Amino acid sequence: MEKQLNALSNMGLLSCFIGMLTDSRSFLSFPRHEYFRRLLCNLLGNDVHRGELPNDEKWLGGIVQDICYRNAKAYFGF
Repeated sequence: MEKQLNALSNMGLLSCFIGMLTDSRSFLSFPRHEYFRRLLCNLLGNDVHRGELPNDEKWLGGIVQDICYRNAKAYFGF
């Protein structure tokens, strides 16, 4: 997951990413999605710490919301 997120981030496509998808609706898929969100936030936090992204919580929060929900909703037309 980290390699995929880093590759998308390096190409400037991270904000367009539709996030982690699964065909499972089981309760057991929740930890995988939580792990993905934590990796994503860690990646963005490290980029901010290195000065590669602005320290703008509202902007970064919007990117996380896009990746974790809004991009997939728009892509699949929900």
